[in-house]
Amino acid sequence: MTLTDTHTHLYSEQFDADRDEAIQRAIANGIEHFYIPAIDSSYTEAMYNLEKNYPNRVQLMMGLHPTSVRENVEDELKHIRAQLDQRKFAAIGEIGIDLYWDKTKLDLQISAFKKQIQWAKEFKLPIVIHCREAFDEVFSVLEEEKDDDLYGIFHCFTGTFQQAEKAIELGMKLGIGGVVTFKNGKIDQFLDRISLREIVLETDSPYLAPVPFRGKRNESSYLLNVANKVAEIYNVSIEEVARITTQNAKNIFKNYG
Repeated sequence: MTLTDTHTHLYSEQFDADRDEAIQRAIANGIEHFYIPAIDSSYTEAMYNLEKNYPNRVQLMMGLHPTSVRENVEDELKHIRAQLDQRKFAAIGEIGIDLYWDKTKLDLQISAFKKQIQWAKEFKLPIVIHCREAFDEVFSVLEEEKDDDLYGIFHCFTGTFQQAEKAIELGMKLGIGGVVTFKNGKIDQFLDRISLREIVLETDSPYLAPVPFRGKRNESSYLLNVANKVAEIYNVSIEEVARITTQNAKNIFKNYG
């Protein structure tokens, strides 16, 4: 059984003490591939080091996280463009809009989001979307940019059934992680109305650990708990969940593995 963690920040400082052990625990649980989203230029070196140490396991994305959209946004975007021009990446991400922490930079976030979507189309790459308290704003941008070259993953999807349908209509798979195991997560109440072909699995580690680890540091090995919950929701075997969601990841990340 092979599982794929489509979103994990393994370069995070929270793994500095036991990164190799955490990766080996994940591999022992059948998680064989790790997709690594970017945050900003301060993490680029750590991402490249991670890839160097696990070249057959780790696939990097490049992008500017919306909470890192600040006054130096143009410098950050220049950095991203330089990386894209130099080498291959699995996706542009994570990018999007986050209005939870700061609503004052919405215009800057929208502008950075659009520019990075356009780069994704140019390089024929998927996008990986971060959306927090900003569904309307994210959907508005996606509607503007919608065409045959726009596709990707709606990372950490926590919306309604109607928002899920909208995201899928706009070319996105749904990234399902630890929230699906939460009692108040709500997505477990309608997920089985969506085809397994439309979802991928993720941890977002070190954040959003699934039950029974909620509140602790998340890690990729806990993707097994997410997969088990998804199998329960769909009333299928975990092997079936692993097979379909890993194939979905391969279809999205075309330079997979």
